[in-house]
Amino acid sequence: MPISYPESPVSIGDHIRKKRMELKLLQKDVAKICGVSEDCITNWEKNRNTPQIQYYPRISNFLGYLPFDVDLRTLPGKLKAHRYINGLSQKQLGKILGVDGATVCSWELEENKPHKAILTKLDMML
Repeated sequence: MPISYPESPVSIGDHIRKKRMELKLLQKDVAKICGVSEDCITNWEKNRNTPQIQYYPRISNFLGYLPFDVDLRTLPGKLKAHRYINGLSQKQLGKILGVDGATVCSWELEENKPHKAILTKLDMML
């Protein structure tokens, strides 16, 4: 593999670059798959910026896995995984649950825990 091949990807851009190179695709090919411009892929791969969460589902589908460390044994990890898989911001998930996005953030940071009624909704959702 070329020198620029990321053996141990750290960033989401590294994961994208590694998979693209393994599949022998051009950046424009990955751009079509992800529904973004070729410049976006270039900037992600060079870690100039990171993708917006709305692109996470397409990126995960392209990669075949979720390129984030989340602990699916915990509520915060399940919340993050659900958001990433569905391309939802904390604000968007909060709207679905009838709470503020900052509340979702506090759950993910384990600063607070959801009330019983919300836990019931989350159990059905997750």
